[in-house]
Amino acid sequence: VQLVESGGGSVQAGDSLRLSCAASGRTFSSYTMGWFRQPPGKEREFVATMGSSGSSTYYADSVKGRFTISRDNAKNTVYLQMNSLNPEDTAVYYCAARWGLGVPVRTSTSPAAYGNWGQGTQVTVSS
Repeated sequence: VQLVESGGGSVQAGDSLRLSCAASGRTFSSYTMGWFRQPPGKEREFVATMGSSGSSTYYADSVKGRFTISRDNAKNTVYLQMNSLNPEDTAVYYCAARWGLGVPVRTSTSPAAYGNWGQGTQVTVSS
């Protein structure tokens, strides 16, 4: 599966953004989908994940209550709604796909668990 992110940009603290990740192929509904981010000068970190059916989610503590992951299997797209953004959210955001139905979301927090990645989209939050 190939992934293409969009929706990044430069915003002020407190603003919202919605990222989208469009996937190619006809097996999108068989993938656990995840969002990761890489702040400047830091390693890639987990943000959120959603199971293949869309019924289970898991979030990093740093974004819980502010970010929401969702997916539309009919459109082969996963989203990340980001509210109450702050400068610490500044990063390149990546969409990732992990093959397998029913994979427990708590096991999908490491970048190594994912086999497919998008090119990333920059999110910059200024104070």
